[in-house]
Amino acid sequence: MKIHEYQGKQLFREAEIPVPRGIVVKSPGEASAAVKELGGKIAVVKSQIHAGGRGKGTFKEVPEQHGVVLVRSPEEAEENAARMLGNTLVTIQTGDEGKQVNTLFVEEGLDIARELYLGIVIDRETLCPVLIMSSEGGMEIEVVAEEAPEKILREHFDADLGLMPYQARNIAFALGMEGKTIRAAEKFLVSICKFFVDNDCSMAEINPLIVTGEGDLVALDAKVTFDDNAMFRHKKLEEFRDLTEEEPAEVEAQAAGLSYVKLEGNIGCLVNGAGLAMSTMDLIKLHGGEPANFLDVGGGASVEAVTEAFRIILADDNVKAVLVNIFGGIMKCDVIVEALLTAYDKVGIHVPLVVRLEGTNVKIARKMLEESGKDIITASDLTDAAQKVVATLK
Repeated sequence: MKIHEYQGKQLFREAEIPVPRGIVVKSPGEASAAVKELGGKIAVVKSQIHAGGRGKGTFKEVPEQHGVVLVRSPEEAEENAARMLGNTLVTIQTGDEGKQVNTLFVEEGLDIARELYLGIVIDRETLCPVLIMSSEGGMEIEVVAEEAPEKILREHFDADLGLMPYQARNIAFALGMEGKTIRAAEKFLVSICKFFVDNDCSMAEINPLIVTGEGDLVALDAKVTFDDNAMFRHKKLEEFRDLTEEEPAEVEAQAAGLSYVKLEGNIGCLVNGAGLAMSTMDLIKLHGGEPANFLDVGGGASVEAVTEAFRIILADDNVKAVLVNIFGGIMKCDVIVEALLTAYDKVGIHVPLVVRLEGTNVKIARKMLEESGKDIITASDLTDAAQKVVATLK
């Protein structure tokens, strides 16, 4: 689950992680009032969407307007807010369609002496969190990794013990910090790593993390993502979810207990089992096709789940064919076919449908398909299924 920058900073503040003063606004007038409340001088007006690259991003309706702007008066804040709110911001991470900006975050300006990069993720090779820092703050970390990998520092830490103070000092020294800043870094880095673990984050990124003229560290940004599988432990975080920022079909699928991710292809996939779904997508691509989605109906797929899965897949106008790939393990193949045929009638399949079945009661299930009288293409194995579904598009 992703959250907005202002929400991340609210959580940082509660965890005693330094952030600038800021005010959430939803109208040009509120932006003007916010600058006045923050001192009436230098402030930053930031678009709030679930995407990075906002500072360089531009609006479709107002190409000269960027997603993050520095303003020097309440009037300037109001003018910029009027061009931002309700319009579509396009960044390197949104794609050409962009995202509509409905909320802004107005922050006080700070005395910036230095900009750093900070990120925390799970290292799946070492099976523990890793703190990643770089002296190249404000830049995309992918660019730094490619052009100057020696400037990226990594410090793994134990999830139970957290980042130890000596580890924080080591990375501070490596970044060339001195005096008061080293002490500030020790406290900041230990706190942000604790925040990451305590909240079951899958990623926490601050870009830039600034060193002020007085030597303090302040999170000038907050990009936080939580592990969906751990949200049952964090009921408070549910209020931060912004459904308008998520793919509607993915929200519907989650409510129905389906694992669904929309992709860019034109072959819909309905599969039971995450590993089998990944293999299905791979074979479709191997034989020249492009999957339109990842969809796992689970091991015990019901009539309702299969029906909803078909409805979600076919609601995507890009889908021109569907491949159903079922392994009858926990759920028997004949039960799956019964659900499939019921869903076929309820939803109304208007594109070629290829079905591959394997597992318990597969012979009975195949006979049911043959005798159904429905326009369904059967496949003997997964390779055959992938070839047939790709062929229907040619």
